[in-house]
Amino acid sequence: MPLPTIEWEGNIEGRVRLIDQTLLPAEIKYIYCEDLKSIWRAIKTLMVRGAPAIGIAAVTGVLLGIKDIRTDDTEAFFKELKNVTNYLGSSRPTAVNLFWGLSRMERVAWENRDKPVHTIKEILLREAINVQNEDKSICRQIGENGAKFIKDGDGVLTHCNAGGLATADYGTALAVMFKAKENGKKFKVYADETRPLLQGARLTTWELMHAGIDVTLICDNMAAHVMKLGKIQCVIVGADRIAANGDAANKIGTYGVSILAKEHGIPFYVAAPVSTFDLNITSGDEIPIEERSSEEVTCGFGKRTAPEGVKVFNPAFDVTPAKNITAIITEKGVIEKPSTENVQKILGK
Repeated sequence: MPLPTIEWEGNIEGRVRLIDQTLLPAEIKYIYCEDLKSIWRAIKTLMVRGAPAIGIAAVTGVLLGIKDIRTDDTEAFFKELKNVTNYLGSSRPTAVNLFWGLSRMERVAWENRDKPVHTIKEILLREAINVQNEDKSICRQIGENGAKFIKDGDGVLTHCNAGGLATADYGTALAVMFKAKENGKKFKVYADETRPLLQGARLTTWELMHAGIDVTLICDNMAAHVMKLGKIQCVIVGADRIAANGDAANKIGTYGVSILAKEHGIPFYVAAPVSTFDLNITSGDEIPIEERSSEEVTCGFGKRTAPEGVKVFNPAFDVTPAKNITAIITEKGVIEKPSTENVQKILGK
């Protein structure tokens, strides 16, 4: 089983323990976030990453923010709470689970605004732990719902990392693979390295190897050739935000993989929890795309690979249109041929 990625330790005066994913696979190191700025930095610098894990970072980050609010005045508390959620929301704009987690904590606080501040804090602690435990259950259900799409002897391509490291401990796209293996199926996984930060090479291969799943690492630009050779029977990826019509934002390069899969007649599946859907936006055109520093491209992992001063465009995500997606696998069920109507059939309005 994957290692616990992120969790709250202790009472309301506690701390967040998380795996520093920037050090993997060379080193497994837990870091401890004990204040608001440290969890913001962990999210921003990708020490914690993956939409569901970022959602957990959001709710535990709220706990770090409110534990230092020393007031019994409810109005003053809610003012500070808003400052906390606004600050955490500035860390990464694309992963909707971040804002889902922050909104959930704000809503629970407001529902209990007639209670003393110390009681509201305790209620928020329980809610954050609920989010963490729910994620474990949700990911296992995603795996259960999606395992049928992997057949004995299949080759499965995945992009980036949507495993236990991207969630509380089990994954979304990789949950489908973990469950298929538990069901006794034998299959091979091809993992794109995922430029520029190599989440596929560093994280996905590491998780699958530890799970005893046959995995082969390929460069991103090898995917078309591997498909042409007949080695791929399905593609399974995660998502960071899904629009009401089924358009799905995921790590940069996913859109290109979907085009290649469509060209070769290969099913393309997205595995994601309901919390990754943003039903307030009608299509992927409205999804904000985070742009990250040029150094991630020019100086990856401390070694300069491009001339000083070169211009760099570094979007962290792209959007795969619903027409390229065979189905979206959620904990509530499978959305076949994603569209606004078919999303509503599973999720409601």
